[in-house]
Amino acid sequence: MSQLQRCGLLLESDPRLPSICSLISGAPVRGSWWSHPLAHTIFHVSGQLADHSDVLITKLIFGKVTFVHRKLWPEIFAIGTARERWQTKDLSPRARSMLKIVGEQGSLRTDELSWARSAKGKPGDAARELEQKLLIHAGEFHTATGTHAKLLESWQHWAQRTGFRPSVISADRAMKRIEETLDDLDEQFGAKAKLPWK
Repeated sequence: MSQLQRCGLLLESDPRLPSICSLISGAPVRGSWWSHPLAHTIFHVSGQLADHSDVLITKLIFGKVTFVHRKLWPEIFAIGTARERWQTKDLSPRARSMLKIVGEQGSLRTDELSWARSAKGKPGDAARELEQKLLIHAGEFHTATGTHAKLLESWQHWAQRTGFRPSVISADRAMKRIEETLDDLDEQFGAKAKLPWK
């Protein structure tokens, strides 16, 4: 938690930037961390961090699982609710439909979608599109049958559920602060982080 608090952002796994995998293993983990001898420890620590009240998970950096400290939540909220062109222009019809439903209902379980059981497309694909554009908050869970599903929430619903009171900040200012945070990490660790709007 101290590394996340210091940096503001922490990846689950990355060969250069600070990540849970490298912190636990003592070195960058290449490929899937599930095959690493410390995979169970990595999984356990990731779960503990995900459950922490000061931690938000998004697909911010490289479209990968990124833990975000509370100090950067106003920026994530401002970006997520901005509905800028980079977020909406290339969305598939399924993703647009899903975004509309989430906006109207506040939240949505992917396993409860009527088209989840059809052959017309997987809800996980549409959910990933929305996650990677930061248009929703998404969390994974196990259903009663043991399958994986996602709980998708509008950012407003997420804020209400977590008790987060967003401050008023423009999307431009929010993106600039995230960029500056990553520029510092890039310089420190010799990386070239990629953000969804870049």
